[in-house]
Amino acid sequence: MILAVDVGNTNIVIGGFLPDGELEFQVRIGTDPKKTTDEYAVLLQSVISIHKANPPFEGVILSSVVPAVTSAITGALEDLSLSGVLVVGPGIKTGFEIRLDDPSELGADLAASTAGALKKYKPPILVVDLGTATKFTAISEKGAFLGGSILPGVKISADALFSSAALLSSVSLKDKVELIGKNTADCIRSGILLGAASMIDGMVKRYREELGSELTVVASGGLSSMVVPNCREDIVLDERLVLDGLLAIYIKNKK
Repeated sequence: MILAVDVGNTNIVIGGFLPDGELEFQVRIGTDPKKTTDEYAVLLQSVISIHKANPPFEGVILSSVVPAVTSAITGALEDLSLSGVLVVGPGIKTGFEIRLDDPSELGADLAASTAGALKKYKPPILVVDLGTATKFTAISEKGAFLGGSILPGVKISADALFSSAALLSSVSLKDKVELIGKNTADCIRSGILLGAASMIDGMVKRYREELGSELTVVASGGLSSMVVPNCREDIVLDERLVLDGLLAIYIKNKK
C-alpha cells in the first residue's frame, strides 16, 4: 500500500492506495501544531489499524503547508512505515512546468492538486481549493502551472464576522440555504454560503475570460462539498484530488 498524507492548516487528510491505484480509504483528522511525533504516531497508527492497512508500506508521500507539523508527522510516518517519506517540496518532480516568478514558492498542496487535476482532467483547468484559505489555481492548455488567486476561506470570513459584530453569534453552516433568511441565523448562513458561492462564480467567469471557454473547473478542499452545490457555474466536485495528485507525484519520483 502507498500512504499519502496532506497536512493543511485545519485538517490532515490521509489516504491509502492499493498497488493498482485504487483508493482504499480516506480519513480527515484535525491539524494540531502542539502534538509531538509520538502523539501523531499513535493517531496515525489508530487510523491505519482501523482500516487494516498494516505497515511496512510500499511508499509514503507527504505534502504540508504547516512547518510546525511537518517534522513531527514525518517522524511519525517514518516510525510506522519503516521506510523513507517522500516530502513534496523544491526539487521534487511534479510533471508540469511552473511559471511563477520564483518556482520554489509553489506550495506543496498546490503542487499536489495540480498534479491530480492534470492526471484526471483535460486542460485548461481551474482548481478551486476551499480550505482554510480559498485558492484558485490556473493551469494552461499545455499543462503549465500559471499562478492564481488566494483569499480568506469561508470559515475565516465567518469567524471574523462573529468576532467583530457584537450582536451576531456563531452559527453552524449547512450546504442548502435560502437566499432570504427569516431569522438572524439563516441570514448569516445565506450571506456566508451564498456569498462564497457567488464569489466563486464571479472568479470562474473571470478565469474563463482569461483562459478560454473550454476551461474545466474542479473544486476540492474540506469546505467544497458545502459551498459548490450553491454555485451556478459548472464545477466538478473532487474531494480526493490532492490525494490522487500525491500518488501521481510519488509514482513519477519513484520511477
